[in-house]
Amino acid sequence: MVLALGMAAWMRFGPARRSAPWHAASGPTIVLPQPDRSGGLGLHAALDARRSVRDFNGDALTLEQVGQLLWAAQGINDPRGYRTAPSAGALFPLELYLVVGAVDGLSPGLYHYDPRAHALTPLMEGEMRPTLAGASLGQTCVGQAAVTLVFAAEFERTTGRYGQRGEQYVYIEVGHAAQNVYLQAAGLGLGVVAVGAFEVDEVGALLALPEEFAPLYMLPVGHAVTH
Repeated sequence: MVLALGMAAWMRFGPARRSAPWHAASGPTIVLPQPDRSGGLGLHAALDARRSVRDFNGDALTLEQVGQLLWAAQGINDPRGYRTAPSAGALFPLELYLVVGAVDGLSPGLYHYDPRAHALTPLMEGEMRPTLAGASLGQTCVGQAAVTLVFAAEFERTTGRYGQRGEQYVYIEVGHAAQNVYLQAAGLGLGVVAVGAFEVDEVGALLALPEEFAPLYMLPVGHAVTH
């Protein structure tokens, strides 16, 4: 099924989980470079530069750029554990995955972002972009991007406290996080586009997400083609 707002649809159909065609990754956790908290493009300029970009030139990102993007999306910015995006009740239902195609210092594959350690855990090895693009209704931007950030959610973390209204809070939260990525990409001189049209069951299976996790949003990022 194509992603549609509403937890009822997810609970009805669920993800058709199956074995992913990737090799399980091995190796230590990858601690990312510390994010830049003081420099970069000013907020007004970042807002002015914010655009959706669907054409990428294939150039690799640096590990510093990847770390900055992930920190903007879900990083911790407060000693109490609060993050860069607001979360209802500080329940943090989102999980952030990174599909890598072209990053200096990272092998192609799937990684999970740990905000507390500001680190990546390798999950799968191999070039996943073409298949992920296929599960995204053939959108070429997913296949071209250097990386794609995939937001998934465990709704129960929020609905357990707020009931059905918690579903809305989760969707609001992923929107906040995605806008952070847009602004950070603008600050880094990178292109990004929000992708909400994809087959939920296929993406969940390809990434071997836990049963209770629903993929919500994808953000391909890379160097934009200049015209």
